[in-house]
Amino acid sequence: MNETQKRAAEILKEHRESIDRLDAILVYTLGERFKHTQAVGKLKAENDLPPSDPAREEKQIARLEELAIAADLDPEFAKAFLKFIIREVIHHHEKHQE
Repeated sequence: MNETQKRAAEILKEHRESIDRLDAILVYTLGERFKHTQAVGKLKAENDLPPSDPAREEKQIARLEELAIAADLDPEFAKAFLKFIIREVIHHHEKHQE
């Protein structure tokens, strides 16, 4: 391996270490988020509230789109990601209602 390749390998290693740390942050952040949404689902079930709130969901999607643009992230990806999370949350809320 020549010097250029060695330097590239070092840079690659640094990027991968950052990616690994960020993946851990994402997982723990999602875990914390789902703790709160589970509590919301339980509260909704105990008080006979609907499992979904379409107005809030649309507001959150618009908010996330703005955050994505500010963070230089593809807003369509961000919206798809949030919609996936919302579907999971609603699914969990519906389970609480059963």
